[in-house]
Amino acid sequence: MTSPDVPHTAEPAPEALDPSVLRPRLPSPLQEAADERFARHGVRLLLKRDDLIHPDLVGNKWRKLTPNLRAAAGRPLLTFGGAYSNHLRATAAAGRLLGLETIGVVRGEELADRPLNPSLARCAADGMRLHFVDRSTYRRISEPGTLAGILRAADAEEAYVVPEGGSNPLAVRGCHALGEELRGRADVVAVACGTGGTLAGLAAGLAPDQRAVGVAVLKGDFLAAETAALQTLAFGGRRGTWTVDTRFHFGGYARTSDELEAFADDFESRHGLPVERLYVAKLLYGLVALTEEGAFPQGTTLAAVITGRPFS
Repeated sequence: MTSPDVPHTAEPAPEALDPSVLRPRLPSPLQEAADERFARHGVRLLLKRDDLIHPDLVGNKWRKLTPNLRAAAGRPLLTFGGAYSNHLRATAAAGRLLGLETIGVVRGEELADRPLNPSLARCAADGMRLHFVDRSTYRRISEPGTLAGILRAADAEEAYVVPEGGSNPLAVRGCHALGEELRGRADVVAVACGTGGTLAGLAAGLAPDQRAVGVAVLKGDFLAAETAALQTLAFGGRRGTWTVDTRFHFGGYARTSDELEAFADDFESRHGLPVERLYVAKLLYGLVALTEEGAFPQGTTLAAVITGRPFS
């Protein structure tokens, strides 16, 4: 097993991927969105279109996966996710594009005997070998003994392991460039958060007079601690000014509501932006609510990072 937690002082791993091969659109576009819900509070809204980086490796998935693909150096890539994981789909797509073997460890042993949902079917179509584990085991994947057992059972003991959501020190450092691209472009930068890796890198890359806001898409108050821990692993300590707001998860990961669906439909019609529901809709909804609460002073330029697009 190869550990993904490479210290930031280590020599670069052998390259298996030259990003130019996949022709990413970097830096991603920054577009203004005229919206009276922000304008009437004196806030200017910008959209950081990371959803346009690459047609298959969308948004923060490009930024997080690319350094791990380099470190894997052509070895099989094993990672983890639920039945609707964007991360699993992106990893499978990377494998198809680069000719790499990929293994997806899926939460929920009961899913093995059911027809694959569209998300997992896409993973399989892209060549990912799916290995289902029971939920109790999945909760312990960070334990060395449990992980070793999964690797044996999946016949993947030589694989390079990427954690759930793709958030490890390499991924965090990959997201540092996102903050650098936004230096001097906004006062506040906001991003949806699942595991905290994108926020950790983004905040570290911003200028000292900028701040980042993470909008959690999962229930619980764990993301701030996990983001800080990722920054410590990646950079040796906390970096940048950032906060996490946990109020806009709409019931948890992969959950929405009629209210959120109506909001997303309205945003799409206002701005011509396809709004991904599990992350981006919650981010944008949260930013409207925060603006109405007066969280951003008049004259604030607010940038929302569009990390994905609707699955089709």
